Parts: sequence; structure tokens; C-alpha cells
Amino acid sequence: MVTPDIEIETLAEFDQVVARGSLSGYRIQSVNLLERTFALLSADTSTAVFLGCAMEPDAAAKVRADGALVFPPVPDLPFDPYRGLLYTPEELFTGLPDGYEATPDAEAYAWFQETKSDGDVFSSMLRSVHDDAISDALDEHLAGRRVVGVMGGHAMARGGTRYRGAAELGRALTRSGLTVATGGGPGAMEAANLGAYLAPAPDEALAEALEVLAKAPSFAPSVSEWAGAAFAVRERFPSGGDSVGIPTWFYGHEPPNAFAGHIAKYFANATREDGLLARSNAGVVFLPGAAGTVQEIFDNATPNYYESRGEPAPMVLVGRTHWTEHLPAWPLLQALARGRAMESRIALVDSVDEVPDVLASMS
Repeated sequence: MVTPDIEIETLAEFDQVVARGSLSGYRIQSVNLLERTFALLSADTSTAVFLGCAMEPDAAAKVRADGALVFPPVPDLPFDPYRGLLYTPEELFTGLPDGYEATPDAEAYAWFQETKSDGDVFSSMLRSVHDDAISDALDEHLAGRRVVGVMGGHAMARGGTRYRGAAELGRALTRSGLTVATGGGPGAMEAANLGAYLAPAPDEALAEALEVLAKAPSFAPSVSEWAGAAFAVRERFPSGGDSVGIPTWFYGHEPPNAFAGHIAKYFANATREDGLLARSNAGVVFLPGAAGTVQEIFDNATPNYYESRGEPAPMVLVGRTHWTEHLPAWPLLQALARGRAMESRIALVDSVDEVPDVLASMS
């Protein structure tokens, strides 16, 4: 039996459903209904759930009388805990010309810093509701897609050969029909999202983009200049390819990058980390990184080892010297995999050029 889609996330969807005369059983997420009072007064709203929907008082009273549950918007929050859709770079960086501190992304981080340790159960609940809504939106966005995760360090500066390599990887994976998903931050993550963004453009577009980005190689000392350079590239190449970034306000000093077409930003880093790896059903590529990337390797290896998510997903480590000498994660991964189903699903390669073919051979 196919479960009907009962979520309404846009005004257009609301208008389409309410025209049939009943909203009974639907979940309406963060839709501004101030101009839909007549429709609400006329429709059957029994057993409906309204999450963060602005309504006129008489409409709100009527739907409650019908038996609907109404969770009103929370005033004075820099984010919407009930949102039904993923973020976009334009949304998170609104107000960037006035400085990054004025953007919704920075304001949400400031709120998190103020409330994360104040012991207020209401603040904790709002963060949890928000993150659950983001997970729901992410699952809806990725439904039916083959997703490849690209992991790597945030310290990789624009303008270097490793950054370019990560961008070429993101481009190649996207052109092969995969959806690239990253941690959504700077460095290797941004580079992979950049490559995915430029996948529809001619090959020479990447060199032009890299030249623009190299003028602001890092988000320190100025996030505004760093993000501004990214938006300059987006303006130069406005019809970019889609990819997903999954960053966190837990690491608020790392801003999201502007090249992921859709951004699933979380307050809880553990939820974000596990969700990114779990949704990478076409495999995960690990570029050279430090402690965070090492953690991600073994966070991903554990369900592959126990097959708790089904058949092990491919894991490709890039950089033989890095992963066998500098941070020798590869020998331990090999030892874990020996004699198990995941043994044929792990690989170590020297360069990003080898990754697409290796992934294809394990699919």
C-alpha cells in the first residue's frame, strides 16, 4: 500500500489541496496562510496539523474547533523550526552586502551560542524540532537519487592543486549522474560542491571560477569576502548543477559554502554526521583530511562492518601517502574489512582521477 503524501510545504500545494474541500489529515508546514482565511473557514480541517503557519485569529480559532492541532509560529527566532524545505545559499546569506554578521546564518549561530547551555528545555526542543524537519526535507529531496558523499578537511585553501582536484572530482561525479553530498563547509567540501555546480558549464569555467575564488582563499579573516567571491562565481555562471551541503551550527566558525544548491543545516552535529553518511548510498570518498575526516571514515566503516544498513556501501580513500603514512587509517580499515562483505567495497587510490571508475566498478 502506498502512503499518500500528506505534507503541504508551499502555498501552491495548499491551494491545490484545499480546492478539493478538505485538509483533514494533512500536515501543513510553515506556510503563510494570512491571505487564506476564507479557504480555512470553508474547508474541513479536522485532524490536520498546522506547524508554524501564520493565520488570522478567526481562522486559527475555527481550525482548532474542527479538531486540528495548531503549533503557532515562534516569535523572535532567527530560524523557522517547522520549515518544510531545505535552505538555499541565497537564504542563509541574505544581507551579505552589509556583512556576514547580518545574515540569517550568522544570527542563527549567535542564537545557538546564547542558548545551547542555558538549560532551557524550550530552546532545546526548538533545536530538535528544527533538525527533525531538516532531516525530513533532506529525505524528500534525495528520494530516488544515487548519492555519493565527499569528505575532506575544511582547511584546504582555494587556489591550490588539491582544491582544484576536489572540484574536478565533484564535477566528474555529477556528470556521471550522481548527486554529490558534502559536509557543506569550506575547503574540500566547498571544492566538491563547486565542481558539482559547474558540471553543466564548459570545462574552462572551472579555471575562471578558481581565479575569482583565489582572491579570497579562506573564510578567515573575512567570511564576507570569502562568501562574496563565491556569489561572484554564481553570478558569472548562474545555471549551476545541484548538490547537497550538510553543515552544522555546532561548528559556527565554519560558514556554509555557497555552491551547494540545497543546504541541510543542523544544530546537532552528531545527527548531521550520521545522516550525511547514511544517505550516501552510492558510496563515500574520503579526501585527505585530519581528525574530522578520520572520524568519518570509521563512522562509515562501522555500519559497513556490521551490515546494519544492508549491503556495504563503497568507501574510497584518496591519497596513498596520506592514509598509509601521515594518518594510517587505511591499514586499520583493511584489517577491519578482511573476510567480511565490505572487503570488496573499500579502495585506496592515489588521485581523484581514479575515483569515478573505482566507484563504478563497485556499484
